[in-house]
Amino acid sequence: MIIRHLAACLVVCVLALLVPGAPASAQERYAAFVADMETGEVLHARRPDASRYPASLTKMMTLYMLFEALERGELTLATPLTMSAEAASRPPSKLGAPAGNTINTETAIRALVIRSANDVAVMVAEHLAGSEAAFAEAMTDRAVALGLTATVFRNASGLPDAAQRTTARDMARLAHALHRDFPQYFPYFNERSFSYSGRTYTNHNSLVGRVRGVDGLKTGYIRASGFNIAVTAEREGRRLVTVVMGGATGPVRDAHATELVEAAFSTLDARRDGLILASLNAPRLNPIREQEILTAELSGMPGPTAMGSASTGAGESPPPVRVVIEDLPDLDRPADETHSDRVRFDSTAASRPAEQPATPNLLAAGTPNGGWAVQVGAFGSRAVAQARLETVLGLAPALSGAIPVTEEVVRDTGSLWRARFEAIDPATARQICSDLARLGEACFAVNQGA
Repeated sequence: MIIRHLAACLVVCVLALLVPGAPASAQERYAAFVADMETGEVLHARRPDASRYPASLTKMMTLYMLFEALERGELTLATPLTMSAEAASRPPSKLGAPAGNTINTETAIRALVIRSANDVAVMVAEHLAGSEAAFAEAMTDRAVALGLTATVFRNASGLPDAAQRTTARDMARLAHALHRDFPQYFPYFNERSFSYSGRTYTNHNSLVGRVRGVDGLKTGYIRASGFNIAVTAEREGRRLVTVVMGGATGPVRDAHATELVEAAFSTLDARRDGLILASLNAPRLNPIREQEILTAELSGMPGPTAMGSASTGAGESPPPVRVVIEDLPDLDRPADETHSDRVRFDSTAASRPAEQPATPNLLAAGTPNGGWAVQVGAFGSRAVAQARLETVLGLAPALSGAIPVTEEVVRDTGSLWRARFEAIDPATARQICSDLARLGEACFAVNQGA
């Protein structure tokens, strides 16, 4: 039986709350991915390698190719680009320049980033490669070189094409590459509006300027994809990339992306502050996971590699992923199949029993308060801490006689909520933590009387 971790529960619950009655097809388009851009650590993922339509996230690759051409000296920010009849024929979103008109490269960049102009995407493609089809082939080749191994481009804009596919993980890799390779052009992604021909266009990425630290990147929508977004954010020198695909509406997508950004930074804040969420004198089990899991607001569900562990084109690979997790069954698979995506601290293979062993009833009846507790995490909200208790109870039925407790821990930057099972004798607490550790679950046995 595959373990259902908190992050998966949180995501599913959020979607259910925000999209009541959403059709199954909308939820099956959903995918999410959050990673630390400095280390490559996956902080959260849900169906990160499932094939998706990129929609206008495609324009991130168009911009990458344009930035490369600028760096090679093939054009400058002032170079005029001509709008062909073919480019002008593209449906909205578009800049609307008539065929034969020219705009300079810098205006084209802003039109792609802020307006998400389909006509400008084709114009750029034709200027750089002669035709959009040739440009799309070059886009795909460059994407593969960057490590986007599950991505195929068929056009420069993201307009509907059944063969144009990607994944949330690949879009995160692309966002990371844009920031890494072109810091001189990245400020364009942070602009909130631009003006052209007497009109002012507002950035479709409403998280820029609204969510603290968010400084890019791109949104996208076609009917087949749902509402997509890739965002980068930096706080106190720590940088994240977050991708959400398949949102039912733009506001739902934005709210969920915001929640993932906030939760991921809460995780990093907890690590920085050294909140290990247990008495310093308490015996600890599974100590390697102490900082990496117990303080985490979100668990990750990465695939077999970290965000950038495939070739990045720069000859570098990030450090190995430091989380251990299993994914839920892929909704596209038959119900009787299971799928496990697992990454260990040392990136080595892991073994696990096919079935969970029966856990004996280890609780001592009537253990008074002031005894021992089993602590299973701390989180940014009481609701999430309670959800964690429910998840762990499903993994260790022997805890059914314990007292579930959520306890607030106040710090300068806010509060965390500890999740504990209390009224347990010491031998039982240690045994339960040992059993949970064998299942890959974090746990502390805490002496409340110490």
